[in-house]
Amino acid sequence: MRFTKLQGCGNDYLYVDCINNPPPRQPAELSKRISDRHFGVGADGLILICPSERADARMRMFNADGSESEMCGNGLRCFGKYLYDHGIARKSELTVETGRGILTLRLEIRNGKAERLTVDMGEPILEAEKIPTTLPGPRVLNHPLPLKADAPEYACIRDCGVDPRLTCVSMGNPHLVLYCPDVSRVALGAVGPVLETWEIFPRRINVHFAQVHSPSEVTMRTWERGSGITLACGTGACAVCVAGALTGRTGRKLLAHLPGGDLELEWSEKDNHVYKTGPAVEVFSGEWND
Repeated sequence: MRFTKLQGCGNDYLYVDCINNPPPRQPAELSKRISDRHFGVGADGLILICPSERADARMRMFNADGSESEMCGNGLRCFGKYLYDHGIARKSELTVETGRGILTLRLEIRNGKAERLTVDMGEPILEAEKIPTTLPGPRVLNHPLPLKADAPEYACIRDCGVDPRLTCVSMGNPHLVLYCPDVSRVALGAVGPVLETWEIFPRRINVHFAQVHSPSEVTMRTWERGSGITLACGTGACAVCVAGALTGRTGRKLLAHLPGGDLELEWSEKDNHVYKTGPAVEVFSGEWND
């Protein structure tokens, strides 16, 4: 099976062209094996490039643990780059069918290659039951963190100065946003898996800690649902932008610094859509013998 590895801000995925080649029979199991960074190729997950009757192509995305996700913002930018660079759709504006619906990408082309892409991520979903979470709605904004004071996870959060109020946003996939004065102090490996699998999130959740520098700039770290600590999360950066605007911490335009690079976000007042701009890079191609 031929694959190509691409990364956006260090969020790396393995892409398989299922338009010109037969799709893998068991993509969930394949994703677990091929994503392993010691015994496989190594990636945050597997993305299939599939034919679509409604768009230029359809994206199916599998996390490193084999679970299928509705969307991946960084993965979608790389998906658009693959479509253009590999001749599947040589257009400066592309449409991609996802679990979130059909999304539009605008490409910046240099020397015949797509380098930066802007994705129209659509409108954020804010209703509690649609995120989904069992926390009381209609929206979950600055909600007190419902952890017992004697829980070890609460101590981890308290000791690194995290504001014990959470905000939930869906960008087609669920996100939890917490704020703190210094994201480098967060014990992400200890807290992330507990919050991801918390019973109040029936479909699990992506966890983000954000440090506000100004109304237009943040630094964030992510524990990604199904993949653990990642260098970037595009939909998560969109969620941080929306959460910051809703809670008055930031404005609607935001520069987000992630461990793997920077993303530019805008929650437009004109159409209520979130727009995300960032790089996409092809790393290498290879053959997987299963």
